[in-house]
Amino acid sequence: MGGSGQHSIRLFQSLEHACGYWPERLARDLIIDPADPHLPSVYGQALAMGFRRSGGHVYRPYCGGCRACISVRIPVDRFEPGRSHKRCLARNADLELRIAPARRTDENFALYRRYLDTRHAGGGMDDPAPENFDAFLACRWSPTEFMEFRLGGELVALAVTDVLPQGLSAVYTFFEPALAERSLGTYAILQQVARARREQRGYVYLGFWLAGHPKMEYKRRFRPLEYLDGAHWRPMPDPAP
Repeated sequence: MGGSGQHSIRLFQSLEHACGYWPERLARDLIIDPADPHLPSVYGQALAMGFRRSGGHVYRPYCGGCRACISVRIPVDRFEPGRSHKRCLARNADLELRIAPARRTDENFALYRRYLDTRHAGGGMDDPAPENFDAFLACRWSPTEFMEFRLGGELVALAVTDVLPQGLSAVYTFFEPALAERSLGTYAILQQVARARREQRGYVYLGFWLAGHPKMEYKRRFRPLEYLDGAHWRPMPDPAP
């Protein structure tokens, strides 16, 4: 992978591990050398090549015989909210957006714990330690900000967002489980799109989409959506009616 000037960055292949999407499958990742000092400068390029950040690792799935994980992004200048998106925006018109540094606080860690206890109980992410929060959501070199959504001053959702010249990367979102009817995950993406448009950043990267996976179908409702076919970004076909 080419970096600045003539610099090349090494890629490593991980050992097989349990797939985070299909538990019965084994997965393997391609990882950019996390110790390379040029990693921050090529991170944006890596996003455009289908990579994703988790903690200090920039990776993309590289599984033998499986190509289920497809990188997707929203081209913000062409995005138009659908009817369900407009309803979501109206439901959450009383929320305040604040941009905060990417660091753990008692408040955001308590929300994170409540979210995982409800949404991922028994899935290996529940009962997180503070150091797990720190290692998963940000690292010392990443251009990360926390987009906080507050109701009457109280934190109800947080979108972990990497901010790059060419776009925003929606790293992770967690929210108050008791407010599930507000569709706060969708609202966070809509606000990331709005922010990218205001700041003239071309894309919001949504990570991976997997056909048939129940937790991924919401991404298809953002139109137009682009997917990486391995070499080029192409329009995602609209889902069948």
